[in-house]
Amino acid sequence: MRKLFSYLSIILLLVSCNSIETYNLQVTKQHTVQDLHADIDAIYNQLKRNHPHLYQFNSKETLDFKFDSLKTAITTPMDSRTFYKQLAEVTKYVGQGHFSITPPSKRYNKKERDKLNTLKFGLDFLEFEYLDDVLFIVDALGQDSVLINAEVLKIENDTPQKLIKEYKRIIASDGYNTTFHNRVVGRRFFNYYTNDKGRFDSISLTLKTTDSTFIKKYKRVNTKDSTALGLDTNEGLAIVKKDTIKLTKAERKAKKTKAKALREFNSKYGYTPIPFFHEVKRYNRNLNFVGKDSTVALLKIKSFTRGDYERFYDDAFATLDSLKTKTLIIDLRNNFGGRLSEIAYLYSYLSDQNFTFINKSETKTRLPFLKSMMSNSKPFGVKVLAGVLSPVIAPIEFFKSSKKDGKLYYGLKQAKVSEPKPLNFKGKMYVLINGNSFSSSSVLSSQLHGTQRATFVGEETGGAYNGTVAGLMKRYILPNTKVEARIGLLYMDTKQKMSTDGYGVKPDVKITPTYQDRLNNNDPELRWVLEDIEGQK
Repeated sequence: MRKLFSYLSIILLLVSCNSIETYNLQVTKQHTVQDLHADIDAIYNQLKRNHPHLYQFNSKETLDFKFDSLKTAITTPMDSRTFYKQLAEVTKYVGQGHFSITPPSKRYNKKERDKLNTLKFGLDFLEFEYLDDVLFIVDALGQDSVLINAEVLKIENDTPQKLIKEYKRIIASDGYNTTFHNRVVGRRFFNYYTNDKGRFDSISLTLKTTDSTFIKKYKRVNTKDSTALGLDTNEGLAIVKKDTIKLTKAERKAKKTKAKALREFNSKYGYTPIPFFHEVKRYNRNLNFVGKDSTVALLKIKSFTRGDYERFYDDAFATLDSLKTKTLIIDLRNNFGGRLSEIAYLYSYLSDQNFTFINKSETKTRLPFLKSMMSNSKPFGVKVLAGVLSPVIAPIEFFKSSKKDGKLYYGLKQAKVSEPKPLNFKGKMYVLINGNSFSSSSVLSSQLHGTQRATFVGEETGGAYNGTVAGLMKRYILPNTKVEARIGLLYMDTKQKMSTDGYGVKPDVKITPTYQDRLNNNDPELRWVLEDIEGQK
């Protein structure tokens, strides 16, 4: 038996190595025109088969023409990355921000992956923003404060303005919205850069601060070298050694209790760990009070993901009730979304009436969950597990689906009538939004705006007012180029609608921050709200 297991392991290893080698050859070679055309047909067929609102913003005739024109334009062989760039210029016309395509990347065997996992890239610890045609650093994770607000003049030999102009041509947003383009291109600049150039192990940035211009070089380094992260810090990173001291029973119990309390705290606030920088504490959900007393509260939600959101909101609104807070500011800027269940739960604290948070979701299949699990991008083991569980999952999905007026609908829990929480907030509300308020944060904004529950300040949300195609996603890998498509399977919308389709939730008070605001450490949206509150006293 042991010999058989050894033989099987060797066979699997050889097959895996061969598979990786074959895949890497596939994604780097020049694909024939016939294969490229076949992949264009494949992705369009997948969209027609799975996307419930494919022709919401552009007609069938328009999309047919776009895909046919791409096939006509491709007359010479090209590699997968070049094909991806041309394909993305067409697929953006679907007009759904959740639908995206990504180029394939090289695969590695276990030994190579283990080695790569020991490498860290200083560039990964920087965050960027794009305002007034300026790309600049907004955060360096507390490592090099001199970089904060530094303008990026060049990436290698390219200006960010040149690259951003190219990237905007392939960024998909909901409908005809443009604020998402302007915002996300800064926030995720180096994601687009990597998709464009491929993986790189070193890079040079030309940076400009108030008093100097300099070149900053970053490279991937071994984590064992605490001084070579590409971050100019005066302090080396501490190496935490395992505790080898033998603890008493009481000390072990106290240690476990403390660890449990920390886990619960992190879960409640949505702790987001940052590799290699454990001293940097970031949380998705934060409640603070603005001013000298507790009459004005600021609820900042960076993402509707991670952790025990119910406990956070239960405690937060109990606090607001006990302190008799009069005004609540909800900050959804740069919130790309997350769990539908979380925003519905939050809304139950913002309404004083029974509500149905979303409509039943239009779909093309009675089995959206199984379809997402059985897509060709999923590992073999996941597909086997989904197949084994399908006799249980399929009846549940069939029970959730129904047909009306020739359309198929899928009923989520949030499409049922819900009651408001007893401690629902009854005071005045403001919501801060911008182009990166997307997906779930736009759905929540739509519900609050449509019910006239809050005053909205900032920019038009990147996510559409009238609904979005998301929920469950199918990831499909094109057969020849291995470009991956991410296709939404459920059309999700609230009962709130605006007459003009294809745009986000527009603010009652439009405020667009400037680069100078960042240099002055000024938050113009929040400042306007606080001045408005003060003026009403």
